[in-house]
Amino acid sequence: MSGKGFQDFKQHAEGEIQDAANALGKSAQQVVNQATDAGQKAIDQACKTAQEGVEKTTGQASEAVSGLGKKIGFKK
Repeated sequence: MSGKGFQDFKQHAEGEIQDAANALGKSAQQVVNQATDAGQKAIDQACKTAQEGVEKTTGQASEAVSGLGKKIGFKK
């Protein structure tokens, strides 16, 4: 193989390797993004569930205190 032919082959191979590396990097970034999105959705759902639990418990505690107040004569 002549020096020019080898140089062209080398440049072509390097370009192919760079393209493959770029595609791999893009795929890896997509996987990270999907995992991040899934994690964020799980966290959002957990926070929503916890907030709903707090609101329900707060409402129940308020009703219990109100009922207790009525029983001991603070409220009519």
